[in-house]
Amino acid sequence: MLSVIIPVYNEVNNIDLLIERVLAVNLTKEIIIVDDGSTDGTRAKLEKYASMPYFKVVLHETNKGKGAAIRTGILEVSGSVTIIQDADLEYNPEEYLLIVPPVMNGETKVMYGSRFLKTNNVHSYWYFYAGGQVVTWFTNVLFGQKLTDEPTCYKVFDSELLKSIPLQCTGFEFCPEITAKVAKLGHKIPEIPISYSPRTLDEGKKINWKDGVIAIWTLIKYRIV
Repeated sequence: MLSVIIPVYNEVNNIDLLIERVLAVNLTKEIIIVDDGSTDGTRAKLEKYASMPYFKVVLHETNKGKGAAIRTGILEVSGSVTIIQDADLEYNPEEYLLIVPPVMNGETKVMYGSRFLKTNNVHSYWYFYAGGQVVTWFTNVLFGQKLTDEPTCYKVFDSELLKSIPLQCTGFEFCPEITAKVAKLGHKIPEIPISYSPRTLDEGKKINWKDGVIAIWTLIKYRIV
């Protein structure tokens, strides 16, 4: 079974459509939604899912950050494979059928979906693009990987491996921390091309340049530690 962890913060306009798209994917799955202190009405929409089969809804009373929400979600995982799914509609759940099977079939313990391997993807702002490339370059140099898209949302893990990794992240540094720790265990991280439909800052994009700096520092820290 696939466990889908969805960290959510103030996504009242997107959450129902996102869940509809996840449900439409023809895989046996559980959907773990962690609301990270939303204040825009998202919580009211999540109430109907809390009592439905194959859903787990967990509420943070205050906003703790994406990493904290994912760590809470990991505690609820019961499937053999886990994928991280943002609630912002930038990624297409139909592509689970591409990136989940190699992990589900035991070919690899981890798989990333790369936005940059699909050359017709459009990217939002040049500084987000450049920042992602810099973070990826640091990852490859520090950890001997050959990634093209370290900050990708679509990260798929063997659940046993994921649960075994002690995470400290609270914010967007989940990505570099989990990548660093998986790499230090000796795993080479393969990638598969995925689609990408970026949203704008006006539409609610939450990450900023400071998170890129934190990501680089996180990579350096876990290379040393």
